[in-house]
Amino acid sequence: MSEYAEVLDGVGPRLRALRGARGMTLTEVADATGISLSTLSRLESGGRKPTLELLLPLARCFQVALDELVDAPPTGDPRVRMPAVTRHGMTAVPLTRRPGGLQAYKLILPVGWPGHEPELKTHEGYEWAYVLSGHVRLRLGEDDTVLRPGEVVEFDTHVPHAFANPGTEPAEMLTLFGPQGERAHVRTRT
Repeated sequence: MSEYAEVLDGVGPRLRALRGARGMTLTEVADATGISLSTLSRLESGGRKPTLELLLPLARCFQVALDELVDAPPTGDPRVRMPAVTRHGMTAVPLTRRPGGLQAYKLILPVGWPGHEPELKTHEGYEWAYVLSGHVRLRLGEDDTVLRPGEVVEFDTHVPHAFANPGTEPAEMLTLFGPQGERAHVRTRT
C-alpha cells in the first residue's frame, strides 16, 4: 500500500472520531456542511475517497486544520509563520492557523492610532486582550479606560467597543477572538 493510500484510508476513522468527540450526528454534520448523509457515511466507512471539496467544509465544521484531518506528517517546526496584515494603519499578526474557534493575534497600534475618535463597533463573538507594551484605550459601552502593560480585558463583542493608542509609543497587545459564547479560560497557580 502506498503512503498516500494509507493517509487517505485514515481519514474516515478520524472524521468519525471528530464527529463523536463533538457529539454530532451524521445529520447535523450534513446540515452544517451541505454534504449528503450517504457521502458522509461512505467517507467515514472508507467506501469513498476524500477529496479537497469534501474535506474543506468538514475541517470548517469540526474547527480543525485540514492537515489534522488527513494526518499530515509533522514539519518538525511547530512555529506559526503567517503573514502580518496591515489595515487602516494597524498591524495584525495571526498566531493561530486553526479555522473557526478561538483565533489569536498580536496587534500593533501605531502612536495616535486610529488618528480620530475611534468608532464603536459590535460583532458576534467574545474577545480577550492583554497589553504587552504601550497604552491602549478601550471604549466599551459607556466606559472609557486606558490599559497599561500587563492588564487584561475580556468582553462580549455585542457590547459596542473600540481600541485606540493614546500613548507616545506604539502599543502591542495579544487578542483572542472567539465565537459567541466561547471564552478564554485563564488559569493561575497560587
